[in-house]
Amino acid sequence: MKSIPILREQGSDKAYVECASGKLPVHTRCSYCMNCKGIQVGARVMPSPYENAFSQIRGANVPPEILMEAAMQFNSLVRDGSAIACDDEKEQGYTPRFRSRL
Repeated sequence: MKSIPILREQGSDKAYVECASGKLPVHTRCSYCMNCKGIQVGARVMPSPYENAFSQIRGANVPPEILMEAAMQFNSLVRDGSAIACDDEKEQGYTPRFRSRL
């Protein structure tokens, strides 16, 4: 597992990381990436809220509010965090967590 620093734009809420896929926005890419395992807040790595939400979705029919709660928690952690805990040891880059069934 590696730690990728969160890069922030001055005067903006935008946050990015430099991964194998290039410079990606944390809020729209890391949150939905299979490799994102957590967010470093201070000395602790908080697990990605999407990991828990995804396990609940697999197990049964759950309301869509589960994903909304996970998104809000993820955004709060990113606001306070300094790095993303990434499990991309093979340098494949962004790997979508949710895929289309088409």
